[in-house]
Order: sequence, then structure tokens, then C-alpha cells
Amino acid sequence: MVTAGEALARLREGNLRFAQSVAGSGPYVSQARPAELPVGQEPFAIILGCSDSRVPAELVFDQGLGDLFVIRVAGNIVAPSQVGSVEFAAERFGTRLVVVLGHSQCGAILATIEELQRPAENQSRNLRAIVDRVRPSVEGLFATELRHDLPALVKQAVRANIRASVDHLRHGSQVLEQAIQENGLRIVGAEYSLETGLVEFLDHGLDEAASAADAQVHRAHLAALGEELGH
Repeated sequence: MVTAGEALARLREGNLRFAQSVAGSGPYVSQARPAELPVGQEPFAIILGCSDSRVPAELVFDQGLGDLFVIRVAGNIVAPSQVGSVEFAAERFGTRLVVVLGHSQCGAILATIEELQRPAENQSRNLRAIVDRVRPSVEGLFATELRHDLPALVKQAVRANIRASVDHLRHGSQVLEQAIQENGLRIVGAEYSLETGLVEFLDHGLDEAASAADAQVHRAHLAALGEELGH
């Protein structure tokens, strides 16, 4: 059984490999294991991510077939079907880590901001269902000075939406609450940067030392990427 801490370390290491390859300084090293897959699966992490075509979790974390149980939906929102999918994987496979993976410049966040600024007349009911789930995370930010700075507003809205999804999973499911209390399940948030290829794990659900270490690695790698690109 892979613990949540071990799973988190694997994801961090895999993402650094991926980010290095994006910068042209390292290869992918993940190995597919097709011969083993028909027998069963033992994913070591559950990823609830955005459907954005630029953020495929297996590539972002440099993992192979069978390593991750991935649920993707626009805006990495949490609706009953997503909760059920996370519950299924946590119970069926004993997976001990859930990561809500948002990303910079998220289209669902931008669509929600546009909707708050100028409500769409012909928006479909289905699209509105996504926007309405993102709205509570964004709406409060319009009461701050961020409303005058769109890039900063988007960045904070992305993170607020990630944290809202984490909270929903942590406190909106009796199955997951029990797994947290009794089985060591951890649910954390993370943000993928389209610009650097790096994933920053947010502090929600992480112990203080791990969060500080992750921030240090993130800063160091950004500095290295800047040097390689001549910035």
C-alpha cells in the first residue's frame, strides 16, 4: 500500500522531470506496463483535474499507465459524479492520496468572471451548471481591489476554486471523511503552471514542513528555468 506521503513524493518527483523536459533539459522517463494492466490496477493517486487539453495529468506528473486514477471536468469542479468517482477509487483500490489539480489561465474561471461582469443571454443550462459551481469561489473577489487587476484576479480565483473543491471533497462525503479519519486518506490542492510546467502543491491538507519544502523546490526550479531561458 502506497501511503499518501509516498504518493505525494512520487508526484513531485515526476512533475520535476516533466518540467525539466519542457525546458529542454531532461527526458520523460515514465514506463508503460501494458502486460500487467489486464490483471487489475493499483493507482497510487487520484487526480481530479480540469479537462483543459494542456493539462493531462499522466504527462504533467510523468507517470505511466495504471499509475493514476484521473477524473477530468472543466474547472476541476466537484459535482456528485466526481465525488462518487473519488469514493470509488479510494474504496476499490485503497488509494490514499487525492489531488485537486487546477491550472493557470483556466477557461472555466475566465468564463465565470465574464459571466459575473456581463451575464450571457444564450448560455446553455449545462455550461451554466459549471459556471454556477465556480461562481462562489470567484464572486467574493469582486468585492476586493482585485477587480481592477484581471491577471491577479484570475490567479486568486483559480486558487480559491481549487480550495473550494478540496473542501467539498473533504467535508461533503461521509465515505471520504471516514477514509481520512481511519485510513490515512489525504486530499490536497495543487496548481499547474502552463508557463513553466511546474505543479505547486497548495498548503491545504499538507503538513507545514512538506508545504514549506514544496515551496522551496518550486522557487529553486523557477530560478533554474529562468537561467536556462536567459531571463
